[in-house]
Amino acid sequence: MAMASSSRAAIAISMAVQNSSLSKLQSFNGIFAIYKKQGPTSADVLNTLKKALLKEAGVANPNPRKRNKQPLKIGHGGTLDSNASGVLVVGIGEGTKMLTTMLAGSKKYRAIGELGKATDSLDVTGNVIEEKSYDHITKEAFEEKLKQFTGEIMQVPPLYSALKKDGKRMSVLLKQGQEVEAKPARPVTVYSLSLQDFSPPYFTIDVECGGGFYVRSLVDDLAKALCSCAHIKELTRTKQGQFTLEEHALKEDRWTLTDITQALQPCPKPSGQHKNVKKAKSKHMPTPSESKGGDGDTND
Repeated sequence: MAMASSSRAAIAISMAVQNSSLSKLQSFNGIFAIYKKQGPTSADVLNTLKKALLKEAGVANPNPRKRNKQPLKIGHGGTLDSNASGVLVVGIGEGTKMLTTMLAGSKKYRAIGELGKATDSLDVTGNVIEEKSYDHITKEAFEEKLKQFTGEIMQVPPLYSALKKDGKRMSVLLKQGQEVEAKPARPVTVYSLSLQDFSPPYFTIDVECGGGFYVRSLVDDLAKALCSCAHIKELTRTKQGQFTLEEHALKEDRWTLTDITQALQPCPKPSGQHKNVKKAKSKHMPTPSESKGGDGDTND
């Protein structure tokens, strides 16, 4: 009898702790940064994070892909390619609606490129489609050419990208064997561009840019301007908005309720006037579906 009562008490305590953890998780409203490692997609990383948080909160057998049935609203802003690593900003709760606003500003990348080989995807994951000599390229010529790609420039997005055609990602259509035309050149901004290392065939550059910019396209265009070809071997996002790799990006061993509580940047509280506007709109407009987060901009 005593043992049964003790067991029931232990179960009750355990359930209370789980309910408290889930309530704490559901109370999160804001954005924070995590570290995305090389390999998985940004969506895969988000699902791993979501599963870890739900599991810690006591949700049995969480399936992060069944979004409509999960007690957690979470999304990311600014897709990183599978081959890329670095800062991935996450919105949770009402923060999913604030990703675009709170990520305004520049992004920084460090890219390692290889001269002499071009690939169809413009990075190391693709098939080599062209090889050219690079012996004529000096460090001085390389640095001089960088100046042409600084400031307001026109850039053609890569075919393998998160950009969409007829509602489907161009990269997915290409992998399915469908023909895809390149998107037209569009204006992008490069705030700074510097050469960090030049050891042919390899080189390392640091880039600070605005939204919609593709580092893969930059490396491809730069090599063509130098009468050669190139592709990206490694790409790391070191800054997105206010979040930097060194100071803010939580690695996987810190994807916990405690660490996220400390790292979370809360959403600005809407003013009373803003709330009234939203209420007035809701009387005349259908209620939008729950925000599930999104890719943000479509840069690398």
